[in-house]
Amino acid sequence: MGVNNNIDMVSIIRESLLSGNGPRYKRIAQALEQEINQGRLSEGTKLQPHRIMGDALGVTSGTVSKAYAELEKTGLVRSRVGDGTYVCGQEYLKHRDNSFRNILMSDRAIDLSRNTHISMDDISYTSDTLKEMAHAPQTLRQLLEYTPETGLPHHRQAGLEWFKYSQATGNDQQVICTNGAQHALLCILLACVKPGGTVVTELVSYPGLIELARNLGIRLIGLDMDEGGLSVEALETFCKSHNVTAVYCTPTLQNPTTRIMPPEQRQALANVCRQYNVLIIEDDVHGALVSDRPPALQYYAPERTLMFTSLSKVLSGGVRVGYILVPTSLLSRLTSVMRTTCWMATPLTHELASRWILEGVAARIRERQRQEIHRRKEMMAPLLEGLNYHSHPDCPHFWIEVPETWRATEIEQQLATQQVLVKSSEAFAVGRQAIPQFIRASISVADNDHELAVGFQRLQETMLEM
Repeated sequence: MGVNNNIDMVSIIRESLLSGNGPRYKRIAQALEQEINQGRLSEGTKLQPHRIMGDALGVTSGTVSKAYAELEKTGLVRSRVGDGTYVCGQEYLKHRDNSFRNILMSDRAIDLSRNTHISMDDISYTSDTLKEMAHAPQTLRQLLEYTPETGLPHHRQAGLEWFKYSQATGNDQQVICTNGAQHALLCILLACVKPGGTVVTELVSYPGLIELARNLGIRLIGLDMDEGGLSVEALETFCKSHNVTAVYCTPTLQNPTTRIMPPEQRQALANVCRQYNVLIIEDDVHGALVSDRPPALQYYAPERTLMFTSLSKVLSGGVRVGYILVPTSLLSRLTSVMRTTCWMATPLTHELASRWILEGVAARIRERQRQEIHRRKEMMAPLLEGLNYHSHPDCPHFWIEVPETWRATEIEQQLATQQVLVKSSEAFAVGRQAIPQFIRASISVADNDHELAVGFQRLQETMLEM
């Protein structure tokens, strides 16, 4: 996507500078906004670099930077360090919104874009458990009433059992039941981070966090990563010169890079957070899939870590069951937020999940999930021959490097024309830094082996031909 040479942006902006009122950066922004809205600057047009535009207009590059930033606030342009600033259109905005969706937008496409639980025995288990509950009227009566904000005692106990896969420390009084992981993260941010506060995370991170930060007015900063995930050195350097409220981190099966942080790096990260009084928000949603893993970050800093997880990647996404393990000092704050967001997590679905966990059903489903992930990935690996990718045996997706000279979004769009859906690294990008060019391809949604193989075959062919 190159500069549209048919449009003389410089002449248009120069005229606005001479005739308009107000700060020069606003006049530049207003002129560009008018051209975009009237269609003379079309979607995909690359704006001139800051210095070149500044020289042409007789203003500083800083003035141009502020003008472009004004446009970016309203979604009219997007910028990325090392790549440039591009005009957005409705298609781009639609693409950005679609990058954080939980349902397939086309029933004809092969969906490699989402990580979910693999549907196997969950329907029969659900049916059996609901029948059991139907024959327990006293239990149903309790579940149809208001319950404590943090959940019924045996629901919290089930949450603590689920956290044992993470080797976390604590007791059931520290567990808060939530309506899934996204609700858990919302509660944590509302309780612990004020609007304008700073949260740091990995350079590429969970899209749900990015969306929440945008809506809550939280400053989200992406930091460099190393082979273990979030760079402790980058975190310490940033904390030395900035006031950081919290660090959001996925140390086990980092989404999307699939990295697992080693124990010594977890300890070092915990030490930095103690030194600079930074809270730790630990995402362990995928962590329950991993059998041979280090203890959670929460194990190394239990007094400042808010750890959350859910059943969505292992048991079921539709039951909307999640848990937060909260330091005792923050319990009242989180309890208050639970009241203001939904009064309580849904008792019926938590009863269903609690029975599965406490009766051993969840453990059986988890093992079946892990076996099926291994089987599908072993089957798909030969179809990725010739490509550079990262993954972990227990991870439900591949993180595939895009060939040089191409952008991940171009691969994503090309595959979409072939009815194959993947996610580009752009969907996980935090801030405006240059990001690695990868796509994420999942093995968990396809209905059958044939569909999965067709999707990965098209992916390989497209990436090798580009």
